[in-house]
Amino acid sequence: MADYRKTEEALARLTPEEYRVTQESGTERPGTGPLLENKRSGLYVDVVSGEPLFASAAKYESGCGWPSFVKPVEADNVVEIEDRTLGMVRTEVRSKHGDSHLGHVFPDGPRDRGGLRYCINSAALRFIPKAEMEAEGYGAYVDQVEDL
Repeated sequence: MADYRKTEEALARLTPEEYRVTQESGTERPGTGPLLENKRSGLYVDVVSGEPLFASAAKYESGCGWPSFVKPVEADNVVEIEDRTLGMVRTEVRSKHGDSHLGHVFPDGPRDRGGLRYCINSAALRFIPKAEMEAEGYGAYVDQVEDL
């Protein structure tokens, strides 16, 4: 198993926006994230730890302004925490090994695909194209992405 974790070196490589989102539980403005319109086949990993989070096959257009997914690629890599900020009750999503704030999960996703909407900040993710997954050590997940 790969060693997915938060390191000082990884934190130093983050842009100010990636740091604000992942380390300070920030949220990027809706419609601004570079991965929102990404339609390529591949894997989305934690920008801090590199742990696999979502496959392109689980991505869909929800219209919410952030990349949306129906399920994580590895359920154990995603931690859900009750979030009572902003005067409401939501479920925050964090990466297990990197402890990065990713976004939130809501029960209003496509019913035929499980009913969940993982609403994730682009700034929390690094996209690895399918053709590069094997070389980057993510070959075990190739079968979970599809050619789009």
